Amino acid sequence: TPSRSTSTTPVTETPVHETTTIRTPSPPTGLPTTASSPGTTTTSGPSSPTGTSPPISTTPFNGSASTTKITTSGPTPSVSTSPTTTAGTEISTSTTTSATVTTPTTSPASTSPVSTTTSGTTPTESFTTTSGTTPSSFITINATTTSTTLETLSPGSTTTSGPTTTSTAVTTTGSESWWLCNCTKVICIEDNIVQVIPVICNPPPKPTCANGLSPVPVIDEDGCCWHWECDCYCTGWGDPHYMTFDGLYYSYQGNCTYVLVEEINKKVDNFGVYIDNYHCDSRDVVSCPRTLIVRHETQEVRLRTAQPNTVQVEVTVNNQLVALPYKKFGVSIYESGINRVVEIPELKMNVTYNGLSFSIRMPYSLFGNNTQGQCGTCNNNTADDCMLPNGNIAANCETMADHWVVVDPSKPQCSPGLTPTRPPSTTPTQPCKESSICELLLGSVFKPCHAFVQPEKYYAACVFDSCVLPNLDLECSSLQIYAATCADQGVCIDWRKHTNGVCTHECPSGKEYKACGPIKEMTCKSRGQNDTSTKQVEGCFCPNGTMLYDSGVDVCVKTCGKFHCFTWMHVRFLFFGEEFTVDCQDCICLEGEHGIVCKPHICDQKKVTCDGEGFYEVTEVNPADSCCPLFTCKCNTSLCTAKAPKCSLGFEVHSYIPSGQCCPVYECVAKGVCVHENAEFLPNSSVFVDKCQNCVCTNDVNISTQLNIISCEHVPCNTYCQPGYEIKPVKGECCGKCVQTKCIIHTADNSELILSPGDFKNDPHNNCTIYSCVDVHNQLIASTSEITCPAFNEDSCKPGTISFLPNGCCKTCAPLDSQTPCSVRHREDFIVYNGCRSVDRVDLTECEGTCGTFSLYSAEANSMDHSCSCCRETETTEKYVVLKCPGGHSVSHKYIYVESCSCQDTVCGIPQSSQLENNGENDTATTVSRIKRAINLTSK
Repeated sequence: TPSRSTSTTPVTETPVHETTTIRTPSPPTGLPTTASSPGTTTTSGPSSPTGTSPPISTTPFNGSASTTKITTSGPTPSVSTSPTTTAGTEISTSTTTSATVTTPTTSPASTSPVSTTTSGTTPTESFTTTSGTTPSSFITINATTTSTTLETLSPGSTTTSGPTTTSTAVTTTGSESWWLCNCTKVICIEDNIVQVIPVICNPPPKPTCANGLSPVPVIDEDGCCWHWECDCYCTGWGDPHYMTFDGLYYSYQGNCTYVLVEEINKKVDNFGVYIDNYHCDSRDVVSCPRTLIVRHETQEVRLRTAQPNTVQVEVTVNNQLVALPYKKFGVSIYESGINRVVEIPELKMNVTYNGLSFSIRMPYSLFGNNTQGQCGTCNNNTADDCMLPNGNIAANCETMADHWVVVDPSKPQCSPGLTPTRPPSTTPTQPCKESSICELLLGSVFKPCHAFVQPEKYYAACVFDSCVLPNLDLECSSLQIYAATCADQGVCIDWRKHTNGVCTHECPSGKEYKACGPIKEMTCKSRGQNDTSTKQVEGCFCPNGTMLYDSGVDVCVKTCGKFHCFTWMHVRFLFFGEEFTVDCQDCICLEGEHGIVCKPHICDQKKVTCDGEGFYEVTEVNPADSCCPLFTCKCNTSLCTAKAPKCSLGFEVHSYIPSGQCCPVYECVAKGVCVHENAEFLPNSSVFVDKCQNCVCTNDVNISTQLNIISCEHVPCNTYCQPGYEIKPVKGECCGKCVQTKCIIHTADNSELILSPGDFKNDPHNNCTIYSCVDVHNQLIASTSEITCPAFNEDSCKPGTISFLPNGCCKTCAPLDSQTPCSVRHREDFIVYNGCRSVDRVDLTECEGTCGTFSLYSAEANSMDHSCSCCRETETTEKYVVLKCPGGHSVSHKYIYVESCSCQDTVCGIPQSSQLENNGENDTATTVSRIKRAINLTSK
């Protein structure tokens, strides 16, 4: 037989039973395993009838390569063997040296022992190949090396004893590698030489995670060894406080929708976790989480708080309300204690939310150095946790958080680039005494967890919440998230009973609270399954002695048996004849084979019409009948077209929504202020109009302008002036001053006489003295004129004609040789007018007589004063006479009839040679003329 044979000759051999045990280093408890992961395996084959093992010859191991030959002998087997295949593998770790193994056969000519040479100092694995239950050629390698080389020996190099033996030849072609058995790899070198590489697993050193949590063991890709990793674990709670993947703590008060985590380099289609925050106090200074959003491929899961500051959470998938548990398209959603959990097995991640806090756990192997958002970058380094969308690092995470806002149609006020969120003041106006509940974090209640999770950051968040929002009991969320993190690290704390009822958790009827319950509660369907999870959560669980019927049926039962009627959709056990509604069908539980009989549920409702501007139709779940939706009209003011007007000064925009309408009506309403020179003034405030007025804005309203009235008073001024003086305004001054406007004349009897310019007056005791006042170039000139009468001789007067001149001072008369003084003279004559003549003579009157005329010197005027008078009519009447015209017709004609006459002053003519020659003389003449007129008028 050739030395390199691929088959063996039939042989007869006594069965030999061999047992080999595989021992490899095991990972820590809880490490996930795969089908090819190392473990402990024991296989058995036939044993020697005598119960003895083949003799083994060894040479001492001196640190270099050595050879040990193992010779197996026994009765010749009577079985026929064919080309062997590996059907079972057994590996045991030993410290023996290399060996040469010969397999007994029945033909000496086919003897071809296989020589195995090992080198190195590291323990390797031993393995055995078997085919079925028939022993064939086997190789046992017990060496201290990680590399084994097998080569085929020549026939002459074998050592045999007993019957003739034969060996199995190994033939390989090309450069190939394969797993010979679990965690043992074989590489074909050349010329039937293969290299065996066993995988040795040494426990790796345990690292320190930046987030302070314990690392987790993770199986290597080859499925043999394992290593430590720091999971990406981000949490948020309260109003709200954040702990990034790498354990960086910060608080942020934005009330928009933000990115918690997205991939930097997109590997998963449409993947991300987002949070919707809202202002949870009346002052709008702090925020709380409202909705957690998980997107994965075609699904969007929303975990929404049903009522603020509670653990009541409703779950929707693609905006459709779903019941739990839910599993579809690679997303699993279920309840775990007080939490709702969204799990994506493909990504080995889960998201929990309970209305007050959330947590996100993702494997480092899939997401390390590839996360961004408010949860930071998962790389076990807090230095880059505050990374902005552009890759820059912000000074703090509060600033960073503003940049991760998401465009949300339901929040139009939120948009990237708006004014940054201002954190609330952590220094209250009055000293704040933190809640005593916060002290529990540092005390003995949580002390068992302090070695695993540091409590300081949770304590700071608790103090912040108790001071800023003292009436919302938000400090409970800090204790709750700390307890949940402790439970995640394997330390369960029953803490709620130490809060004096502040942080109690109420359970529904039939359930009881447990601080340390199972992650997934056992049900009638899952009771036979082996749940290896050791982690615990708090929540409401079935009492001891009972069990949850099913994960989707929230009913605790004592025994898992059959009932009369049961519908898991309705989560009820029913009695015969009991009616109920399920899946929008009206059903009844009947005795017999039909069980539950249903018919469609009938809805009696009217559909509304939303016609008004701003209204839109909304379909809502009817709390009284979930099968019959409510159609209502809701108002969205963003749909309104009317815009607020721009009001003029003193008015402001007021809006109101009329009853039954959606859109506001705007109007400009007076503010109740005064307006002056583009400025508004409140009532009772001073208004500056000018420096001469004291003005104030009153509460009185001008009906026409609707503005308040400005009332002004002039500043107090002197209003009294001496006689002859008047108050005249002064430019640039508020008050005028006393200015002389009249002449003040002292008469002969020391009395004062006040005359206005142009006035004159006789002395009360002497008509021959005349006082006058004239204004020359804004200068008042008072003058006193004395009338000098011409010589008067009564003897030369006609008797009865002596009289005073008009000036009342001088006498005059008709001389003996003169005509009668001025009087009315009658005459009769025809009146002719335009060719027409009166039929008879008409009595006509006229003035005739002499009047006094004289010239005298005026010392005051330093000139001659002329007095002239003429005889003129003083009273006349109009009379009518009929005139006859040449044509024969008559006309009525009006004429003047003089009733009386008297001497009247007239202006005396000035000789041409006496005219003045310059303006100064003209002024003097004017003044003299005024005085003369004054004298003449006085004489009247």
